[in-house]
Amino acid sequence: MHVSNPVPRLCPQCEVEHKADGMMEQMCSSDFVVKLRIKEVVQEGAERRLVAAPKKKVLKLGPLQRKDTRRMVLHMRNAGACPCPQLDHLGGSFLVLGRKAGGRLLLLAIYRWQKRDPEVKFAVKFMFSYPCPLYHPLLLHSAQHR
Repeated sequence: MHVSNPVPRLCPQCEVEHKADGMMEQMCSSDFVVKLRIKEVVQEGAERRLVAAPKKKVLKLGPLQRKDTRRMVLHMRNAGACPCPQLDHLGGSFLVLGRKAGGRLLLLAIYRWQKRDPEVKFAVKFMFSYPCPLYHPLLLHSAQHR
């Protein structure tokens, strides 16, 4: 009898819908949105850290300060066993969405940046004109637990 190991599920950061509307809703609930290259991925237990290359383009600054963007390290909670397809190849650029919590930058979603991808282009182009709900469900949920 052959027993196979269960395939690890995608973590929430990598389990993202690749449609413009979904991306723009995620941008609404994110503190920051940055286009960057990833220099390295470091795994520490159940967490991964993405170390950004020096050159990056901040599309939504939110609460980020200069020191946050200079040496940007993004933390992926509970993603140690995640088979994140976006991180299979670190070449090229990524669009990352995140939130700042207690001095740490938490990754909420990551998309591979592809120039010819109409969904990514549309989402970034209309990011600021998208009608973000005042009380986004993710924000409302986190505000109740403060």
